[in-house]
Amino acid sequence: MFKRSKRALAILATLLVGPAAAEVYNIDSEHSSVAFSIRHLVSRTSGNFHEFTGTISYDATAPEKTAVEAIIQVASIDTDNIKRDAHLRSGDFFDAEQFPTITFKSTHVALKGETLELTGEFTMHGVTSTITFPVEILGTGTHPYSQKPIVGFDAQTVIKRSDYGVNN
Repeated sequence: MFKRSKRALAILATLLVGPAAAEVYNIDSEHSSVAFSIRHLVSRTSGNFHEFTGTISYDATAPEKTAVEAIIQVASIDTDNIKRDAHLRSGDFFDAEQFPTITFKSTHVALKGETLELTGEFTMHGVTSTITFPVEILGTGTHPYSQKPIVGFDAQTVIKRSDYGVNN
């Protein structure tokens, strides 16, 4: 069976409130994605989690002070196969009834060139561990309709699901 899953997170954040230096953004689920790809037998299967929320505190002049909190609703998993999705939600895999969320809360950020190295507590299936992954800063700007500040990021990591008790 497949042992690794690759989670990609592309985030377009919109302004929530703005303290003096850093802006605090809501993750905009309409313009963002939480996607994954897993090995299954001799192929790859991909999918998304459609329901997620979170905040990002970001200051372009001090990106190393970035803070991120994110929550993914496990039941929102979608691999474009209803039967497989139901199986993934079951106790055989994610057990969405007992463990309804996947969470991440950053604890440290380092600036490595133009990439942020984001470290934090990742919790899936009731197991928490510290993970670190690179985050590409896609840019900042002003939303053309709301005229509020926006910022975009892209992050990817590889997670071994058995480390979290998901279908050992």
